[in-house]
Amino acid sequence: MDGVVVNTEPLSHVANTKFYKSLGINVTNDVYATFIGNSDKNIIDKIIDIYGVATDKDTLLQQCLDYYCDEFNNDPDLELMPGVKDLIIELHVNGMVILLASSSSKVKIELVFKRFGLHPYFSHIISGEDFEFSKPHPAIFLEAVSKSGFSADECIIIEDSTNGIKAATAAGVYCIGYKGDEESSQDTLLANAVIADFSELSFEKVRNIL
Repeated sequence: MDGVVVNTEPLSHVANTKFYKSLGINVTNDVYATFIGNSDKNIIDKIIDIYGVATDKDTLLQQCLDYYCDEFNNDPDLELMPGVKDLIIELHVNGMVILLASSSSKVKIELVFKRFGLHPYFSHIISGEDFEFSKPHPAIFLEAVSKSGFSADECIIIEDSTNGIKAATAAGVYCIGYKGDEESSQDTLLANAVIADFSELSFEKVRNIL
């Protein structure tokens, strides 16, 4: 979702920076880049391990979500990625099954889906908070394949993060890397194909890949 369906990365960075400041820690850009694609609870685990924060995990997770929700609800300019909803609707109208498998917490996913009216187009929503391991572990994508009713070689994953692309590859699923931001630090080299704009995809092109 984040970085593919909606451009929440800048918003998340602002919220997380405020959260880290409240904890009195300095998370460098290099460390932050390794968090991309991880679930919120696994990021909290990393923060505790790296910085020795003494506050319990559940409290930290709730604080993190509170900072995010505050930024989300006060950002009137947040938009979906250019062309993504048109593609989602086109795939849906033509009978393709679409699932969301996001590392984000359920609270964050629901905020996005309600604001942009995405519920009608997705058969399943899968949150990283339900899994012990985050991407690059393939667990969330293996679950998505299972819920789709198709085999791995009948599915496509669109990902923008290094960890997400590694997870898709580990799940044995064809992966399209989305490079919507030329300055992104995320590596798309392992993707089977790379796009910079959703206008590069259509129902026909996706069907031909499958």
